[in-house]
Amino acid sequence: MIQISREGFDALVEQAIAALPEQYAQWLEEVPVIVEDQPTAKQRADFGMDEFGDLLGSYHGVALTNRNSSDDLWMPDQIMLFRQPLMRMCRTREELAAEIKKTLLHELGHHAGLDENDLDDLGYG
Repeated sequence: MIQISREGFDALVEQAIAALPEQYAQWLEEVPVIVEDQPTAKQRADFGMDEFGDLLGSYHGVALTNRNSSDDLWMPDQIMLFRQPLMRMCRTREELAAEIKKTLLHELGHHAGLDENDLDDLGYG
């Protein structure tokens, strides 16, 4: 497990965002990325995880493929990254940077309408 400061973690998130291909980066103008230390008990439960499950990130919103003209009434989309679970699974700063990028792409994939099987096929599962 690696331990880095919140500022160091946020810098890795910013680097991952800056390195995204334009086709993905444009979505982040509408979808904020929020970093939290841990998922809440409700967030873990929503994903079928117990208190020991490591939820790395989550997407909240309506996927682009499921939107229609009445979607103005929905809450804004957001991506959440969970700092402590991500650090727990990595040993080095380089591993953490790669896992942050993978998790970010995974959650952006949900925004695009991809399911878990699609994301597994792309290597972002």
